[in-house]
Amino acid sequence: MKDFLTLENQLCFSIYEVSSQFNKLYSKVLHSFGLTYPQYLALLVLWEKDGLTVKELGERLKLGTGTLTPMIKRMEENSWVKKERSTIDERRVSIFLQPKAKKEKQAIIESIAAQVNSCNIEFEEYANLMSQLSILQMKLKQKNENQSK
Repeated sequence: MKDFLTLENQLCFSIYEVSSQFNKLYSKVLHSFGLTYPQYLALLVLWEKDGLTVKELGERLKLGTGTLTPMIKRMEENSWVKKERSTIDERRVSIFLQPKAKKEKQAIIESIAAQVNSCNIEFEEYANLMSQLSILQMKLKQKNENQSK
């Protein structure tokens, strides 16, 4: 590929741009629910499995406690989740969905789906993009793990 070092030919920049556009798309919808994009991702994880520990939630979201703790605090203040400290091991704090999160789930999902559908991305195209990104992510992860050895 000639002119590899131009901005237009950088895969990393294309991914950055697409990520930025998705964040804008989602943020527009989520604003009406009083949620940020990272908070939405936390809800997605908790809708899959409620009652995860802070550590488990952080692992799923690839977020450290320094980022996750204030986010959970804001979500708790806005009645999306509640924290419960384990009676067996006080170091374990689990996060549970509040009724508001369960009640608003369908409306949030439908609003997001409508926004994504408005982008004219066909299901087959969506599935193909997810597959390609998963392969790319795996390759980059392997490369980074090999470099850190």
